[in-house]
This record gives sequence, C-alpha cells and structure tokens, in this order.
Amino acid sequence: MRGMDGGPWTELGTLGWFLGVWVVMMAAMMFPSVAPTVALYSRMTRSRSPVAPLLFTSGYLLSWAGIGLLAFIAADAGERFSSDALAWDRAGRWVAGATLVVAAAYELTPLKDVCLGKCRSPLGFLIGSWQDGAGGGLKMGLKHGGWCIGCCWALMASLFALGVMSLVWMAFVAGVIAFEKLIPWRRAATYGTAGVLLVLGVLLVAAPDVIPALTVPGSGTASQMSQMSP
Repeated sequence: MRGMDGGPWTELGTLGWFLGVWVVMMAAMMFPSVAPTVALYSRMTRSRSPVAPLLFTSGYLLSWAGIGLLAFIAADAGERFSSDALAWDRAGRWVAGATLVVAAAYELTPLKDVCLGKCRSPLGFLIGSWQDGAGGGLKMGLKHGGWCIGCCWALMASLFALGVMSLVWMAFVAGVIAFEKLIPWRRAATYGTAGVLLVLGVLLVAAPDVIPALTVPGSGTASQMSQMSP
C-alpha cells in the first residue's frame, strides 16, 4: 500500500487487487480488537477441534470481504454514472466531509450501541451464538463479522473519505476501533469518536490542508501517487 494513497476517493484498482489488499487490511485493522473473542473461543474449543479458531477467523474475514466487494461495486458505479461530478474540486470534497459527519452521527445511534455491545462482550456473544462443529465455527465467525460490520461500517466509510490506501489513516481507524471495543468507558469512547469524526468532516470541507497526513487530490503528491496505481 505504500505509495498508493491518492487521498479521499482513491482509485481502487482492479477488483482482484483491491479485494486482496482489502482482506489484508481487515486482518491488520480488526484482529487487535477481535483477539479477545478469538482467544476465548480457542480456549473453549481446544479439546474439540484445533482448527475451529481458524474457521472462526475465516468466517469473520469472509464477512468483511463481502463488504469490500460491495464497496468496490459502489465505487465503480459512482465512477461510471457521476462522470467528474465527484471530483475533488467539484462535489468530492463535500461528499467526503458529509461522509465523516454521517459517520459521527451514526456513533450516537441505538443500532451502533447494540452492535458495539455485542463486540465488547466476547463471552456473551459466544454463549448466545454457540454452534458446534467446524461449520459452526465458520457460521459463528460470519455472525460476529456481521455484528462488527454493524459497529464499524461508518468508520470504514470514513477511511474511504480520508484515503483508503493511506497507512496513516488505516492505523488511525484501526486505533479508533480498538479504542471503542476495548476501553472500559463505553460512552466516552463513542462520544469521543463522534467528536473526532465531526471535526475531521468540517475540516475536510473548510480547510483540508490543515489535516495532518491527508493527501489532497490534485496536489503534486497526489498526482505522483495516482501514476503508481495498478
């Protein structure tokens, strides 16, 4: 991913290339926060099936791979039908800023709260969703991935609005996800995240140059990055 950051709405390349990068990204970003659930599941299944944790994590990544596919289809459709309407110097900046504001608002919704509760309680999730066998491990991973998607889809949309191929913003979003899921102060996590996203959304529209590590489309750096795209 080094050298691939074109800023907000970075070109995604070919489908196969993007999905490969996306799955690796999801593993890097999500595994720190999902590790407590996988570790507990591993201890609970150790005597029954040593491959069950692998199937669980495979199901989890499969859920996120599906989201990556949908994101690629949406991006491709947007590029085909919007022509240059979403260019940075036209509506692109406003759409990116609005995406961050919507993500901030979602942080405070009941749906976000329910999904976050599932992600923050490994034991509660495993007991409530338990299925035996290898197939059960895969299905549980898919289900846990579904709850995680409900919790984090807006943050992933924010990543696209900031630069989906940026290592800096990928690390930032991964840190926010881990912060929300792992610290004991649940309300502080969600309100703090909402505040940060709101500030970024406003700055992205009003003064994008002041945002650290943001590659502004159309700048010299962004032009060099786009030439390296697959």
